[in-house]
Amino acid sequence: MNKYDIAIIGAGVSGTAIARELSRYRIKVCVLEREEDVCCGTSKANSAIIHAGYDAEPGSLKAKLNLRGNQMMEQLSCDLDFPFRRNGSLVLCLDEKDRPGLQKLYERGIQNGVKGLRILNKEEIRKMEPNVSDQAVAALYAPSGGIVCPFNMTIALAENACANGVDFYFNTEVHKITRGEKNWTIETTEGIFEADCIVNAAGVYADKFHNMVSEKKLHITPRKGEYCLLDKAAGTHVSRTIFTLPGKFGKGVLVTPTIHGNLLIGPTATDIENKEGINTTREGLEQVLKKASESVKNIPVRQVITSFAGLRAHEDGDDFIIGETEEGFIDCAGIESPGLSSAPAIGEMVADILKKKYDLKEKEDFLSTRKGITDVSKFSLEERNAWIRQNPAYGTIVCRCEMVTEGEIIDAIRGPLGARSLDGVKRRTRAGMGRCQAGFCSPRVMEILARELGIPVEEITKSGGNSGIIKGSNKDSFGEDGK
Repeated sequence: MNKYDIAIIGAGVSGTAIARELSRYRIKVCVLEREEDVCCGTSKANSAIIHAGYDAEPGSLKAKLNLRGNQMMEQLSCDLDFPFRRNGSLVLCLDEKDRPGLQKLYERGIQNGVKGLRILNKEEIRKMEPNVSDQAVAALYAPSGGIVCPFNMTIALAENACANGVDFYFNTEVHKITRGEKNWTIETTEGIFEADCIVNAAGVYADKFHNMVSEKKLHITPRKGEYCLLDKAAGTHVSRTIFTLPGKFGKGVLVTPTIHGNLLIGPTATDIENKEGINTTREGLEQVLKKASESVKNIPVRQVITSFAGLRAHEDGDDFIIGETEEGFIDCAGIESPGLSSAPAIGEMVADILKKKYDLKEKEDFLSTRKGITDVSKFSLEERNAWIRQNPAYGTIVCRCEMVTEGEIIDAIRGPLGARSLDGVKRRTRAGMGRCQAGFCSPRVMEILARELGIPVEEITKSGGNSGIIKGSNKDSFGEDGK
């Protein structure tokens, strides 16, 4: 039986941020994740936006943690070596009658403590973003808004937590939680775990685990958002994140550059029952394109290279739920937008609750930094040649769209929480994220995975579980005579 002081359920951005903060202390911590890797739920399919903090209701946890998380992001990205940029954001007012709503948003932002907010006129908007709709009459400008890579950020948090002693258990689905005399018993697909305390950071499934232990029930609604991702050729169509005034179901369809140079548009907001309902629909994607064209003109829709959908964990009270629900059971539930922006602050808050509860003592040897995979495409020619001389694998391009080398893929597999699937490699290196969407590089990435993991290529999956790709080689279906 595996015994821990604290067990975290869920290896998304909230769970890994909490794990990283708890790894500062002299305690035994584990993370239980039903998927084959970190960042496989809500954290992998979102807008990748670091919100400024003007939208949340003043006094709410969303408002408080959004602002704190935004302020932490610069230093965190430097310490943990993941890309982040303050590109700023604009909230457009497309009709004069909506100006009071824009003013209210500005006042809410000021109340929340957001710095640098300004309301722009038509001329200022056009000068800043020439491709914004001609219908825009005013805009709220937030210079502190930013963009990030949610994969890199979540992986960085997890790797740093791992380096500081946190144990990660993948393919480990929690089935049952029961309270014993002294601790919790957690029954999983990979055996039984015991923990003095449980942190519930299970995304859209957070209500399931909460309701196992508490009489006061929680309800999470999966809110589906569909997106279109455009090629890097469209990446400079706007330089800031473009919103319209928020409505009942969130911040609406946005248009934004990504940290890697693409253009992203979306999401829709549809409440569904299926917690696995991440399929895209024709109606949803048509809505994304239509709504985006209302705020930004001349979007090169023929440059769309893929579409995807993600689920947000919407709690009925419309705020984050963070705190001790039962003795030794900490909820981190309802983490929807601005969850990504708030994640570092969520980690701080949960760690602070547990520090006070258990009088946790800090480690003297806590490692606060982490180095990511070397991106040789950012090197000068001289630096790259020197690097390749040391290791020729960095001279072999595997993914031509994203210019990812064999050396980087090997690093992704051999890393602290190494990739075990095509998607695992993709999240760490971007191999397969380019224009051809893995059409050319997948076979070679599979070969490298099989070689490095010491398994047959037939066992390589797209994303773990039953997502196998091939059954065998063509020649295996023929006899010795070739028939």
